[in-house]
Amino acid sequence: MATHVLPAAAARPRGLERREQRWALLNVSPAAALIFALLAVPLLWLFALSFTGPQGGFTLDNYARIFDDTSYARAFYLTAWLAVVTTVVCALAGYVLAYAMTLMPRWAATLVMALVALPFWTSVLVRTYAWLVLLQNRGIVNTLLLKSGLIDTPIPMMHNAVGALVGMVHIMLPFMVFPLYAALQKVDPDHTRAAAGMGASPLYTFWHVFFPQTMAGIVAGCVLVFVLCLGFYITPALLGGGRTVVMSILIEHEVNSSMNWGTASAVAIFFVAAVLAIFAAAGRYMPVERLFQK
Repeated sequence: MATHVLPAAAARPRGLERREQRWALLNVSPAAALIFALLAVPLLWLFALSFTGPQGGFTLDNYARIFDDTSYARAFYLTAWLAVVTTVVCALAGYVLAYAMTLMPRWAATLVMALVALPFWTSVLVRTYAWLVLLQNRGIVNTLLLKSGLIDTPIPMMHNAVGALVGMVHIMLPFMVFPLYAALQKVDPDHTRAAAGMGASPLYTFWHVFFPQTMAGIVAGCVLVFVLCLGFYITPALLGGGRTVVMSILIEHEVNSSMNWGTASAVAIFFVAAVLAIFAAAGRYMPVERLFQK
């Protein structure tokens, strides 16, 4: 006589499932309340402030000023340019480093990973000041280039976008290496061996077999680095020398120098909307659940 076994989920009483759901909701409620208090409430206050004029009352002048004043357009362009270039450089350098780590013995890969994570033990401010010593006209880099005869005059690498870019790449590179290395480790080596066994060239095997399986790590690293670069303040302020005016510096000027909280809030809300749009676009291209697949 045949017997039918119900699935475990169907055999469980509905009352038990509802109690478990209520307990789960109760367990996450403190964390949800804390996130709402620390994140949602300030954002709502900032959103309301962006529509408030200098004398109080509702106004759209704060948002109109963003599109009318060319200084905001220049700051937006420079911020996006630095973020894009930093992301591209970190992606190229990080991929090469992460790929080399997959070919190393485990102890060597662990050592390299420790060296990559070592800068996290030092603050961003200290690392930025170190680049001040290295990149100034009489710094170590220009001194070595002058003594070697490669240049006749010091290369201006300070108080411009070049210095800010170098500092940002140095700070952001570990944020690219970690997700890339995790994605590269998940690639089954049997796939590349099978492609090679069928006569595929190493370049074809890498580009058509290995590389597509690492796209989740690339997208995760690029989104993380790009979003963090949009909010950089210390590195452009110090290495840019006041000439590299990104949006974070512009917001700080509006708050501390001009006391224009409405416009600063409007710029911040605009930035939050841009970041959410980036995450939404990345989520459509690469769903979040794929980043955690084994």
